[in-house]
Amino acid sequence: MARLNNTKRIKIEEQKPDLRVVKKVKTKPYSDIDLNSWKEYPHIKTDTWWEFASRDNTRGHSNEYHGNYIPQIAQQLYERFTKKGDVVLDMFLGSGTSAIEALNMGRRCIGVELKPEQVENVKKKFSEKELVTDVNLICANSASDTVKEKIQARLDIMREKQAQFLVLHPPYDDIIKFSDRKEDLSNCSSTQEFYELFAQVAKNGYDMLEKGRFAALIIGDKYANGEIVPLGSDCANKMREIGFKMKAVIVKNMEGNERAKGKTANLWRYRALNGGFYIFKHEYIYVFQKV
Repeated sequence: MARLNNTKRIKIEEQKPDLRVVKKVKTKPYSDIDLNSWKEYPHIKTDTWWEFASRDNTRGHSNEYHGNYIPQIAQQLYERFTKKGDVVLDMFLGSGTSAIEALNMGRRCIGVELKPEQVENVKKKFSEKELVTDVNLICANSASDTVKEKIQARLDIMREKQAQFLVLHPPYDDIIKFSDRKEDLSNCSSTQEFYELFAQVAKNGYDMLEKGRFAALIIGDKYANGEIVPLGSDCANKMREIGFKMKAVIVKNMEGNERAKGKTANLWRYRALNGGFYIFKHEYIYVFQKV
């Protein structure tokens, strides 16, 4: 048999069909993660111990506001439980961490904040266009009966019926006083009142969240009257009573993320030895789903 010359061989090869199989993208309704390429996401945490050496102060984030949660939490949660264009609802906006990271990751945000001066401070972190298209700030009491109407009005502007992710980062009872307002959860007369007001906020968030989507409660415990007060588990149980299904309990280290703790570290060590307790080095991230 005569050999095929190069020209004929090239023509025959050009006629061969491309038999390469293109894998179909496999995602969940609440995430853009391609599960067919799950090995390509090594940065996404899937265990229940989260350790960060320091807080991320890049891409618009800062640590000027005492009590704000670190951006890495939002980064992890948004990639796991939201899609691009989704609306994140934060019922305790604070310094705007949820909103800043939402924009960084191609999401949108509605943030509710009690203090008018804090709302004005957060507004300065966004352009006028962003405050129209991607970030809606509401100055209101998150536990009130009227806050849902205000949130719904913002959702209507964003052409959404409900939010796709809920963030709850309340004050840790009275550990830090954030204002002198009576509506502020950090000014409750008792821990029981704190739980009751938190439950109202969580219920409002539940009602504004799309079915099947996720929520995160970021909180720590406290010591009072010689014993530990389990704020985390107690608030988590309030959310379960409302109707949320608990999906995860994550423990996050606090080392490297606290402010003004260095000079008082020895004092806290003395207090621990004297009082028979241990110094908190962790807080919790509870993940829930609305079913």
